[in-house]
Amino acid sequence: MTEQGPVPSTSAAAAAAADTPARSPEQRYRTFTGILVNTGLANITTSYLWFALTFWVYLETRNVIATGVVGGAYMLLIALSSISFGTYVDRYRKLAVMRFAAAFTLVMFMLSGALFLLTPADALLDLTRPWFWAFMLIILLGAVVENMRNIALAATVTILIEPDRRANANGLVGMVQGLMFIVTSVFSGVSVGVLGMGWTIVVALALTALAFAHVLTLRVPEEVRAATTDAQGGFDLRGSLAAVAAVAGLFALIVFSTFNNFIGGVYMALMDPYGLEMFPVELWGAYLALGATGFILGGALVGRFGLGRNPLRTMLLAVILMGVIGAVFTLREWAWLYVAGIWVYLVLVPVVEAAEQTVIQRVVPLPRQGRVFGFAMAFESAAAPVTAFLIAPIAQVWIIPYARSAEGAAQLAPLLGEGTSRGIALVFLIAGVILIAAALLAFLAPVYRRVSASYAGVGADVSATAETGSPSSD
Repeated sequence: MTEQGPVPSTSAAAAAAADTPARSPEQRYRTFTGILVNTGLANITTSYLWFALTFWVYLETRNVIATGVVGGAYMLLIALSSISFGTYVDRYRKLAVMRFAAAFTLVMFMLSGALFLLTPADALLDLTRPWFWAFMLIILLGAVVENMRNIALAATVTILIEPDRRANANGLVGMVQGLMFIVTSVFSGVSVGVLGMGWTIVVALALTALAFAHVLTLRVPEEVRAATTDAQGGFDLRGSLAAVAAVAGLFALIVFSTFNNFIGGVYMALMDPYGLEMFPVELWGAYLALGATGFILGGALVGRFGLGRNPLRTMLLAVILMGVIGAVFTLREWAWLYVAGIWVYLVLVPVVEAAEQTVIQRVVPLPRQGRVFGFAMAFESAAAPVTAFLIAPIAQVWIIPYARSAEGAAQLAPLLGEGTSRGIALVFLIAGVILIAAALLAFLAPVYRRVSASYAGVGADVSATAETGSPSSD
């Protein structure tokens, strides 16, 4: 990345250099669509390989600790790197950030292919030897750095999309993520079950190269240079904290989303083992893809109808419903209940994510959005690996053996029925109840009213600016 932001200036013209519309809303929307498609292709690539790695490791080891470590390490590295990602998104042009991420991911996936080719399978799957961890880390780095594109995409929505249409645009982002989830769920399982891990890496390399070639053709003329920003260095924690603190209640919104992700770590660690115990890997990928059509529907609903006047209220209602679904979708070991529960749960995920993004895009000035999105991603992502690292060993060593014992099975049967995965079902039930309680308490907190008022106040300023033609105080 060679296009660094200019030295901070008090000039209003310089401050607006990266978000002054140069074309009509329709033209900018077409550009946004191209960037969204490219980001979707890149996300499909990394998720395809990452899902395949998770499936492959579990099927070869039958150890939920291994899958918990793989999933938890991914979220932990995102947490550790997101503030840096956000800093660079503020300091550089958004398209330059996307191109760098695409190139880096391509190099990492090439290295993973070389290691897989040169290392015997028994050594690569031995958790006590360095080859497994090196192989996982290389793929992990490629997948994590690709996430830099998602922070850049969120800021690009602010540049290209009119304020009253950003919630809809964020819904379309959710649709693309849902499509990514479906494609990777189906093809990752098929690749591992039919083609093997080696050919899976080859497919991932081809898709990564295609995404990189396509991103080189994209242009965003509205962003002549990076927005004037006070971002410093490569890890501007102080600037990130200041940007979050500048908006009343924004930190509390991030904390709540963090707690939501903390509960989500339970599902991250145990959802695949539960499904793989119930279905063959190829069929599990297909059912997971069927459930993921809910992701597309949720994104489509937000894209069509938006999030209402108060996205924060919409988000909390969706979280309550997510808790209900998470508590009941494994009460019995029924395939249709599990898949239906995943489907409804994923309908709600784009609503929650789009709500948070829409609030930040409105209340945070563009020159600080990268760091705010990066800080939010770091803070929220840090919760899931903690849960995954904790719950996977606890489930493997204590809960699952207890539930499969004669005494445990008899005690759990009235509530959870019978089956081999009643221990995982118990964990899901407890996590869902905790999530419901947290969302209900958030409704009663004063910070809910403060964030809602900030969002409404900035919206009123935007409307006044549109009517008078004078610039906003932001």
